[in-house]
Amino acid sequence: MTLSWLDLIGYLAALLVFCTFYMKTMIPLRVVAILSNLAFIGYGFTGRLYPVLILHALLLPLNCLRLLQMRALIVEVRAASQGDLSMEWLIPHLSSRRFKKGEVLFRKGDVAGAMYLMLSGEIRLVEIDRTIGPGAVLGEIGVFSPYKARTATAVCESDAEVGSIDESKVLQLYFQNPKFGFYLIRLIIQRLLQNNPKVDSPATDR
Repeated sequence: MTLSWLDLIGYLAALLVFCTFYMKTMIPLRVVAILSNLAFIGYGFTGRLYPVLILHALLLPLNCLRLLQMRALIVEVRAASQGDLSMEWLIPHLSSRRFKKGEVLFRKGDVAGAMYLMLSGEIRLVEIDRTIGPGAVLGEIGVFSPYKARTATAVCESDAEVGSIDESKVLQLYFQNPKFGFYLIRLIIQRLLQNNPKVDSPATDR
């Protein structure tokens, strides 16, 4: 049996579709999907199979777009993993509130419904005897704790302004923004290392 060029293109397109189901990672899958779209476009055009041609002509730009988006996501994740722990870009998402010296922001065991960014002043975390100032984040461990409880009491050492972002918004940003997710993971690990004197960590982790 002699295969025509049309048959060969059709078998190639089918093989590429099979390969997309075999792929375990998304970038190779999208690349192979794009190649299968091109093969099916050639198959549909040559064989005048217009439903096949139209379908894959529509799928081709969609797969290209998704590939570009994933490549951009990888770049963002790589940049986030190498960045610092600054959270000042969160300020537009915050609701600010002023506290007087001696006021309690939250107590150990309270329900953790928000995360905070220090805008001015100083706050002391009583149980670990640590004072934090402007630019510092607090309350992030409680938000992600399975118990949703504060792990320390926060008392204002001076008049202070604190920005808050509620738990639902934190989770939205976490899932939508890889840079924010990496910041939080690194910050929580850094905070746990600082709070546990039994764990040795290099100076770069402090």
